Amino acid sequence: MLKLTLVTDAWEPQVNGVVRTLSTTARLLAQRGVRVQIISPDQFWSVPMPSYPEIRLAMTTKRRIGKHIRAFAPDALHIATEGPLGWLARGWALKHGMAFTTSFHTRFPDYVSARIGIRSESSWPERIWRVLRRFHGSASAVMVATPRLADELSSHGIAHTRLWSRGVDVDQFRPDAPPHPVYAGLKGPVALHVGRVAVEKNIEAFLAAPWHGDKLVVGDGPALDALQRKYPAAHFLGALHGPALASAYAGADGLAFPSRTDTFGLVMIEALASGTPVAGYPVPGSLDVVGQGGYGGDGRAAGRIGALAHDLSHAMRAALGARRADCVAQGRRYGWDACVDQFLAALVTGNGQPVPYLPAPALQLVA
Repeated sequence: MLKLTLVTDAWEPQVNGVVRTLSTTARLLAQRGVRVQIISPDQFWSVPMPSYPEIRLAMTTKRRIGKHIRAFAPDALHIATEGPLGWLARGWALKHGMAFTTSFHTRFPDYVSARIGIRSESSWPERIWRVLRRFHGSASAVMVATPRLADELSSHGIAHTRLWSRGVDVDQFRPDAPPHPVYAGLKGPVALHVGRVAVEKNIEAFLAAPWHGDKLVVGDGPALDALQRKYPAAHFLGALHGPALASAYAGADGLAFPSRTDTFGLVMIEALASGTPVAGYPVPGSLDVVGQGGYGGDGRAAGRIGALAHDLSHAMRAALGARRADCVAQGRRYGWDACVDQFLAALVTGNGQPVPYLPAPALQLVA
């Protein structure tokens, strides 16, 4: 039985795409017989991240992290994030000669710029990339969600990447999910945004865009109160999960994804699987899913699944022309089993060798 230690600074009860990706991967690995040890902030004394109190920063030591890893004796070590736990686990692994892999989930130079207004022409972005090169440079492989992101990292000196795509739960996110009750009182077409309500998600661009129907925001975060006050005509539902989230996707006429910093954007493929077209800016993340012409990142969608434009309002209107059946077909191409295959293929054992292949469980066919 393969034993994997997964170290992450992003974990439940945080609600974001990184946590959903890691938790789903861990659950599906367990179904394949992998024993997964999670090392996360909830296991240590922690402090709230400045301006993000719901994100906890673990305060511990390299020795204590190592004690957890040694007690579990994993075959493979994956360090998912560049936070305090990630750095401590990296330091312990290097000290003890244990090979490990990492993953790249956040464009920190863009994230920091959005958070505190650092100009792109300043020296700070390159300083941040220098730190990222140091963190990931010692890994046997760096897992990335898309080939475009791999190219971006390579241009900054991080070239040893492996593809680890994203998946969608097609049993949950379906076009026939009953619309959320809130839609009964809304004027169509309804434009939806799903995600963390924070400045780096650029939600204000969506709320400020001219639109001839209602706007609905699903999510929670530090910018929620301010945006509710500034845009009282929009409808804010807070965070939704499970069937309630699926019902929000299925009832919308389009999903607006205004982020310019996401490395992928899990909500886009959840929307597509629900039959909801996607609108956004022509930037990495949106381009990887929707594609420049709206026919998918690989251009292979059966029909238009959304629209991208530098004018978000134009993209939102154009996305309404997509056929829901084409959106569903494209969304269902993102299967989790293939993502787990990629994750396992990129892992290495403690001495740097590939881990044994573990196939997905056989499907149970019901007559």
